[in-house]
Amino acid sequence: MKPEEEDILERPIPIDEDQAERVRLRIRRKLPGRRLDKYLHARFPRLSRTAIQRLIKQGAITVNGQPTKSSYEMCGGDVVELVIPPPEPREVVPENIPLDIIYEDEHILAINKRTGIICHPARGDQTGTIANALVYYANQLSHGEDPFRPGIVHRLDKNTTGVMLVAKTDEAHWRLSLQFERRTVQKTYLAIVHGCPHLDGDTIDAPIGVHPVVREKFAVMVRENKIDVAKHAVTHYEVAERYKGYALVQLFPKTGRTHQLRVHMSHIGHPIVGDTMYGGRVISEFDLTGTGSVEPLFAHQALHAWRIAFRHPIHERPMEIEAPFPPPFRTLVNLLRSLSSA
Repeated sequence: MKPEEEDILERPIPIDEDQAERVRLRIRRKLPGRRLDKYLHARFPRLSRTAIQRLIKQGAITVNGQPTKSSYEMCGGDVVELVIPPPEPREVVPENIPLDIIYEDEHILAINKRTGIICHPARGDQTGTIANALVYYANQLSHGEDPFRPGIVHRLDKNTTGVMLVAKTDEAHWRLSLQFERRTVQKTYLAIVHGCPHLDGDTIDAPIGVHPVVREKFAVMVRENKIDVAKHAVTHYEVAERYKGYALVQLFPKTGRTHQLRVHMSHIGHPIVGDTMYGGRVISEFDLTGTGSVEPLFAHQALHAWRIAFRHPIHERPMEIEAPFPPPFRTLVNLLRSLSSA
């Protein structure tokens, strides 16, 4: 039986358009042994099975209104809803975007990422990314598994600053990826948070999943109906400096979930300054002193990927790279120090 005889398509799918489309399928009969990801790949061949699995993990595909797994076996009466993304760009276009290179050799380079720039092309952002800048800057970059992420081994959120590693060769990419997979890479972030934690340090062990209402957000969650809607997530923190109503903390992620540090700090009641998505507030000099400018000191989350420790992928020697603070971060720290010592 053909796919169109197995389900009812309740909305047309403009496969060739550049806009994402929300689609609903009503399955007419049980499909023995037919996994959800395999069925959708056959139904929408433009979407690779890997892309479908990624959408399922992101919560962009649901069955009967609930998150599910790629291995879910289709049943008659099921209602499958999915958001089909627009076609990916065919290539990464080189763009002369300044990069702050803090280390480089023939195998890898490290950049100090600025705020407001995403790492690679995605829906709605096919230019102006770190990947576009890297293609312009470097004569050689690794290919990796995704042609739209040349050289990119790991990522930082759009408004998170700090150190990012880039692979120039496929061998370097593979060996660095293994280190990230085995969690032997040690990452240290610095964040300015609201309030002062009572403890000088602690470990936050709380699973994270897609927010049940706002799909662009993540939240600490639990397992429901034997379906893993949350993933294991662990963050260790240490208080570096205490101020009046704020603190500078070092964050050591032990896992790498999306928005993990931001979600975890909000979860314990100390959201990151400027992180309005997770309860943080944008603050100004006037907010802190009662005088001065009302312009925000930090217009985004005060989170900086400060240090990364790893083994060189080719020479295997231990390496540690630090990224200097961006000026707004340093300005806010200095102001908080001065107010706390007054």
